[in-house]
Amino acid sequence: MGAGRVGVTLAETLEAHGHSVSVIDQNPDAFRRLGPDFGGRRVTGLGFDRDALVQAGIDEAYAFAAVSNGDNSNILAARVARETFGVDNVVARIYDARRAEVYQRLGIPTVATVRWTADQVLRRLLPLGAAKEFTDASGAVVLAEMDLHPGWVGSPLSQLEEAAGARVGYLTRLGVGLVPTAETVLQENDVVHVLCARDAVSAAQRVLATAPVRSA
Repeated sequence: MGAGRVGVTLAETLEAHGHSVSVIDQNPDAFRRLGPDFGGRRVTGLGFDRDALVQAGIDEAYAFAAVSNGDNSNILAARVARETFGVDNVVARIYDARRAEVYQRLGIPTVATVRWTADQVLRRLLPLGAAKEFTDASGAVVLAEMDLHPGWVGSPLSQLEEAAGARVGYLTRLGVGLVPTAETVLQENDVVHVLCARDAVSAAQRVLATAPVRSA
């Protein structure tokens, strides 16, 4: 939902990776942003309108991204996709980061513009392991972004590494890459990218998605 610059980037990237894609926008002129080779559906309508969603193929959808320029529209559309049509992988773009926590409680992953890129949304639409940042030639080692529980904020990265059994390759802090040191402490809104064995990615993600165990 949303044929702006971000929506178009997502649509064309997903199609380039072999996925079938539909784009919904209430302004038919917005579809001009799509490249001439885009083969997906173009649906004129509101992204939270059931008829428009059905026309876009929501009944067959694996994932849904609401990336229009309106917070309320994005959340409403994401909730309809999740609650009415049972789409498991849903993400909504949120301009007001203060509201993101409220929406997270509704079970809808949200990405605020402070740390937002099309790549970040892709990592929430696709299954874990499908959008790795890097895989070595043998396929044994991967670099992957982790979703962290807020309880890790304030912890040294050495604690994260020990708990997850993975090495922190780099951080993204305020949109800038950072190579951590032994003294680096996780700050709010840091994005953590870890290096680990391919078969250890899921286990590392499960550990870091839960609150750390504090010593008595």
